[in-house]
Amino acid sequence: MNTKTASQPIAIVQTPITSPAASFSVGSLFRRPEAGAFLGLFCVFVFFLVFGSIEFLKPAGAASWLNVAANLGIVAFPIGLLMIAGELDISIGSMIPAGSMTVAIISGYYGLPIWIGIAASLGLGVFVGLVNGFLVVRTNVPSLIVTLGTLFAVAGLVLGLSVLLTGTTSVALKAPELAKFFFGQFVANTFQVIIFWWLALTALYIFVIHYSPYGNWIFAMGGDRVSARNAGIPTAKLTIALFVLSSTSAAFVGMCQAILFNSAQVSAGMSFIFNSIISVVVGGVLLTGGFGSIVGIFFGTITFAVVNQGIYFTSFDRNWSSLIIGVMLLLAVLMNNTFRSMALSYSPKKK
Repeated sequence: MNTKTASQPIAIVQTPITSPAASFSVGSLFRRPEAGAFLGLFCVFVFFLVFGSIEFLKPAGAASWLNVAANLGIVAFPIGLLMIAGELDISIGSMIPAGSMTVAIISGYYGLPIWIGIAASLGLGVFVGLVNGFLVVRTNVPSLIVTLGTLFAVAGLVLGLSVLLTGTTSVALKAPELAKFFFGQFVANTFQVIIFWWLALTALYIFVIHYSPYGNWIFAMGGDRVSARNAGIPTAKLTIALFVLSSTSAAFVGMCQAILFNSAQVSAGMSFIFNSIISVVVGGVLLTGGFGSIVGIFFGTITFAVVNQGIYFTSFDRNWSSLIIGVMLLLAVLMNNTFRSMALSYSPKKK
């Protein structure tokens, strides 16, 4: 770590996270990054309760959007952290089918133990994340371009190897009960077990990002990367770690889907690219970096899932579903922008 004094003054990056010791007030609460996301989620719930039915909140109805939110949320968290740090990873669209096809080919087609397939799937995620991270750090090429390249490279590799090794683009997988219990079962015949992974990861991310130095480092990178590096923050290592986290999370979701549905296909996963970005933006994260929160991403993911699935609980013509979803998400983002502007422009009154 470089301990020399920088030639220029180091800017102090202000993060939008309020200290737990800060005095509570309604104003400070509404200035938090997740305030707009929560109100957006509340309005979406009210909308579907008014124009839909109570079935929307019953177990079967709740499972429809919770299952979507859990699968999407596990990917959205690292995407949100990358965006807060000023980066972006769109290779997740290929990593989800790559993760599912890896475990299906190894443990389904070739019959090796399921734990070897799981390890290979997650290992592939780590490898692709390392490639993305090193290319971004060493070449200074924008992460959007780097991950666009790996998006197509991994997709082509998965398709080519699947046809070469199995002769097909869809592979069956019969996982043992223990693997099903942890990664691919329906709880109460409706809720996917991945929901519990999502909730556990939410708690873990909240602790790491909001109650440890790593969170401040990520926000500092998004605010001013050069100043963060001059201040001694290991920006290169942290960037690589975030890309590894992103790719591995996507591979994990793909692996869980293969175990749950007893099969894997090379074409699944592309929708996660824009869906995760939408969830993160609705959750209050700035595309330019330096602003956001884990709780906001959590609310944003639920908001997207509710809007995406809630339309089927209303009497609206399904042909208009995309328009309604687009308008509601746009309103949620605009509401978020309002609260974000309040947070960024606020200055306490002098006594």
